[in-house]
Amino acid sequence: MKQPRHNSTTYGFSRAASLMQTRIKTASESRGFAVTRLLTHWAEIVGEATAGIATPVNVSYGKGGLGATLTVLTTGAQAPMLEMQKEQIREKVNACYGYKAIARVRITQTAPVGFHDGRAAFEQKPAAPKLPDPQAIETSVDLSKDVQSDALRAALAALGANVISKNKS
Repeated sequence: MKQPRHNSTTYGFSRAASLMQTRIKTASESRGFAVTRLLTHWAEIVGEATAGIATPVNVSYGKGGLGATLTVLTTGAQAPMLEMQKEQIREKVNACYGYKAIARVRITQTAPVGFHDGRAAFEQKPAAPKLPDPQAIETSVDLSKDVQSDALRAALAALGANVISKNKS
């Protein structure tokens, strides 16, 4: 019986992820990351709040081979907060590995030489928008009350409130 021919829809092209997978695995294993999922899914493993202030740098194994040390990079201001979360980080990372691979979590405020060029760039939360004061809003609504278009009147009132608030400060 003749097997049906399988037609490929990729036309000879490969996914970029599959092309880079062996290189990423080799590079991460040289840094101690046997499971690359720790690097690629850091925010999912430890949570968005922790991932926003810290990044994994290295996994080092002792001479006996029992229990590794995970080194985490953070900024100086966040180090005390991260210090209190070390046990939770260790538990979450071990859940990722599937066994108790990490015995210790070490927090560093500077990157090891040659990794990330010594930079610690974490995402900053956007600043909360300043709202104009109620008196400025009232004044701008009074100034724009003669405008016929509702949309234009609302836009002018908002602009006026921002301008008046900025001029007061």
